[in-house]
Amino acid sequence: MTKRFLRISCLLMFVTIFPLGNASTLRMLPQSAPNIGVNGYASTDKVQRGRIVQVAVVMDIPHGYHVNSNHPLESFLRATQLKVEAPGGVRVGPVAYPRALLRKFSFSNDKLSVYEGRAILRFSVTVPASFREGSLDLKAKLNYQSCSDSLCFPPQARDVRVGIPVVGANESVKRINNEYFGRGR
Repeated sequence: MTKRFLRISCLLMFVTIFPLGNASTLRMLPQSAPNIGVNGYASTDKVQRGRIVQVAVVMDIPHGYHVNSNHPLESFLRATQLKVEAPGGVRVGPVAYPRALLRKFSFSNDKLSVYEGRAILRFSVTVPASFREGSLDLKAKLNYQSCSDSLCFPPQARDVRVGIPVVGANESVKRINNEYFGRGR
C-alpha cells in the first residue's frame, strides 16, 4: 500500500450500511476513540528542597489500540509528546520515553513505531534549595494520536497535573509508586 493510502486510512471513519425497510442508506458512523488513562505520579511522597524527584506520566492504552511513539517512522504520523511546565527556578529534565514496539497493522504494509498497553514517560525535577512554596505544582500537556488495527483517531491533548509537597532538606521522604519507578531507579 502506498503512503498516500496509509495517510487517508488514518483519517477515515467507518462507513456502515443500515437497512431501512426496502431501501438502504449510507451513514458515516464514527467509532469512539479509546479511553486512554493518563495520570501523573511522583517517586516520593514529598521532595526535599535542593533535591531531585522523579516524575512519571503513565498512559494506560486499552487492548486492541495503540498510540504512535515519540519517533514515528512516517513523517505524517503524529508523535507522542510531553511538555512540562514548572514554577520559576525549578528545573525539569528531558523526558525519557519508553521503548517503542514495531508493529504491522491492516492499513499498512510497513511496520509502525507504537506504544501499547502501559507507556511510562519519565523525567526528573530539581527543586532549588531556595524554593519557598509548600507544594511543587507541575503542569504537563500530553499530545498523542491513538489508533486501532484499522482506524486512526484525531490527535488528542491531555492536561496532567502533579502536586508534590516540598519539605526542608532534613525532613524524611518515602519512596512511593514503585510500579512506575522500580526499586533502584
